Amino acid sequence: MRRRILYSMIAMVVAVGLLLGIPLAVIAWWWVADNARQDLDGRIKAIADQLIRQEGESGSIAPGELDVDAFGVLLPEGGRLTIRYPVTTGDESGARSGPMETRVIGARIDGDTVSDSIALGAAGTLLLEIPASDVRNDQLFAFGVVVMVMAASVAAGTGVAAVTAGRLADPLTDLADRAAAMGRGEFGAHWRRYGISELDRVSSALGDANAEIALRLERERETVGDVSHQLRSRLTAIQLRLDELTLHEDPAVVVEAEAGLEQIDRLARELDEFVAQSREETTRSQPVDVGHTVATLVADFAPAFASRGRSIVAGGGGGAGGGGTVAASTHPGRLREALSVLIDNALTHGAGQCRIEVGELSSGLVRITVADDGPGVADELAVLIFRRGFSAGRGSGVGLSLARALIEAEGGRLELGSRRPPVFSIVVPAWTEGIEWADAAQAPTDGAAGDGTDCGGTQRGDGRAPGSEVTRGRVPHR
Repeated sequence: MRRRILYSMIAMVVAVGLLLGIPLAVIAWWWVADNARQDLDGRIKAIADQLIRQEGESGSIAPGELDVDAFGVLLPEGGRLTIRYPVTTGDESGARSGPMETRVIGARIDGDTVSDSIALGAAGTLLLEIPASDVRNDQLFAFGVVVMVMAASVAAGTGVAAVTAGRLADPLTDLADRAAAMGRGEFGAHWRRYGISELDRVSSALGDANAEIALRLERERETVGDVSHQLRSRLTAIQLRLDELTLHEDPAVVVEAEAGLEQIDRLARELDEFVAQSREETTRSQPVDVGHTVATLVADFAPAFASRGRSIVAGGGGGAGGGGTVAASTHPGRLREALSVLIDNALTHGAGQCRIEVGELSSGLVRITVADDGPGVADELAVLIFRRGFSAGRGSGVGLSLARALIEAEGGRLELGSRRPPVFSIVVPAWTEGIEWADAAQAPTDGAAGDGTDCGGTQRGDGRAPGSEVTRGRVPHR
């Protein structure tokens, strides 16, 4: 920035110098030439007066009587004077004017000359010359003075530009650095004043925004903590009641109670992830067994589909056996939540069989599709269904927008692949590290992918295999 400001101001100074200097140089050139001609004109008029005085009333000068010294003092340095004057001839009747005589005073001039002449009628003529090189030297000297003044002006302007650029660029750079720090979540920076009213206003506004954002984040974290505490208390109470139901003598009640306990455990793990996400600034990627996640969701939704005379099946890497397809995720609960939204939409708005397909793309991505045999999405609604608050039915209009936000937070994409029949596609980065699990119990699941179990059973706090480093890219937008 400093360089751009400096270059801009120097360019402006040079432009102004040229706009003023070039006309000034031309005027100085003409002014020197005009002064030389005026000097010649003044000298030749003085010489003419001297010649007329020497001729006297007779209007002529006797041969050899011309006072050359009187003219010499009037000649410029290096000048040459040519005089043509009438001479006197004498006879018995008296003196009278005779022929014209020419007299040259001064050295010979080689090369071009600058001259001035005057005609005195019967009294003669005068021609005064000086070397053109003398005038040219004076012109070049004047031109050099103008150039030196221009150069001095540009140098002074450059100095002023350097000082001004520093005074502007340094505060702007500091302000940009502090704004970048605020964008990174560093809210402890002091927003100082710079002595420039505009920058001080920006600094003051950013300082106020910095304090407001820090306060709101603190309030949100407190709210998250309070909500987490309340939810955990309620979940614990529900879990205690379900534990009592597992002692019931009816086997069906026991099965349902155990299923409820499993859902509570999963909800507790997801709650832990969300709380950790709200408190941690960076989270490393970890492997997620997509097949196991899909199989779990199929088992959860199968009774609801069966109650409506429909079915839900999984294919590809989402079969009942699980395993095979592994995605990279910073928070595995996001993928499960997004899939839950799509399956619930298929249950509520779709028809026929719900099909979930899991596959790997050659570009290092994992694709999950959710399709059914329903009427699909109308053409005019296809561009609106992902907008928050929009619902084509009785829903709240939050589900699809939330699902897309969760997937995009993982660096993936959620798109409507086909309108009729409806097909929704999730594309997320694949886990690129080579991981093998000893058995299905060690495979990362939808909620337990972050338990830190590697292929050898070694526990790691970040959920990665020993020695592996994860680089999670982003799925390119279409």
